[in-house]
Amino acid sequence: MKKMLIYAYTEFNLGDDLFIKVLCERYPDTRFRICAPRLYKQCFKELPNLKVYPSDSLLLRGIGYICRKLKIHNVAHKYLADHSDGVVHIGGSIFMEADHWAEHFKNAEVIRNQNKPYYLLGSNFGPFTNQEYYDEHKRIFKDYTDICFREQYSYDLFKDLDNVRLAPDIIFQLDPPDIPNEPEDYIVLSVIKPSAKGLNGFDNLYYEKMKELAIYFIEKGYAVHFMSFCEHEGDQLAIEEIQRLIGPSYKDAMQVHLYKTNMEEVLSVLANARSIVASRFHAMILGWVFNKPVFPVAYSKKMINVMKDVGFTGLYADFNTLEQVQPAQIFESMITCSMDVTLQAKQAERHFEHLDTYLSLYERGIRYESQAEHS
Repeated sequence: MKKMLIYAYTEFNLGDDLFIKVLCERYPDTRFRICAPRLYKQCFKELPNLKVYPSDSLLLRGIGYICRKLKIHNVAHKYLADHSDGVVHIGGSIFMEADHWAEHFKNAEVIRNQNKPYYLLGSNFGPFTNQEYYDEHKRIFKDYTDICFREQYSYDLFKDLDNVRLAPDIIFQLDPPDIPNEPEDYIVLSVIKPSAKGLNGFDNLYYEKMKELAIYFIEKGYAVHFMSFCEHEGDQLAIEEIQRLIGPSYKDAMQVHLYKTNMEEVLSVLANARSIVASRFHAMILGWVFNKPVFPVAYSKKMINVMKDVGFTGLYADFNTLEQVQPAQIFESMITCSMDVTLQAKQAERHFEHLDTYLSLYERGIRYESQAEHS
């Protein structure tokens, strides 16, 4: 039985946590380990093949403190990587250029043991403005065992590397929860704090627009369910501000769902909704997977890139057009607009094509469509 280290974003973000769920459920005979806050033990208690090493334990915090003083970074991850059969670096927006990127780049590279396979799955690359940022990543990407990006733009940046592939977002292959035949009469508003996404100066406009939408939906006879995908990134604060703007008169028609460790609960809320206003990238993906009408509010190019990749023709807004979009337009578009992502669900399995080989899943008869379709 192989042991694999998962290297992922562990801040209780629903999308990133779903990556881990899909990965571990695909390989029940592989022992996965991850260094993450202790509460992740509760989040993934249904995954018997995943062991969580608490990054917030007194021992690991103490070791980390001493090592940082000595300018040694990612010691726990490095130890686990060296004592595993390989690393799966899985996540979405994990290559956004930021201040001090060179330092973060160096610290992340510490984890990689060049004598063991290293898989990068599910991500997109950017946004970035510094050519050196791109060049340095391309230099190390050459040494990875396998890289599979989730959108065409990122793939095109590195397609001359032999180990780079393309497949739709990993979450397209998620199995929907069991739900009644008829959805309930509520609309989910997945919200963000724009300034936490680098969209400075847009918070007030966005909150006001979400307030207008919520009131419009309620007056049309629907309940509104606000959803936070990641408290750490300000979603909960955004919900509180939008509710403050709405005021108490509509209180009985609103509910709030805060993701932390309650993955199945929030998936069920999405699956039972009438439709979804998706400011979160994976609210958009999950809406399509659950066959819901979705109105995307694109906070980054990655959402627009994926809409283009899957052939989405419905109405959407970005932060340049949000002020002009009216609630009635959104409501009308959501009545008729849904996506059949059956093809994307099948193609999303390609992310694991090479990892399947390494973990011997070909013996179980897994087969793939021709990669040539997307080369």
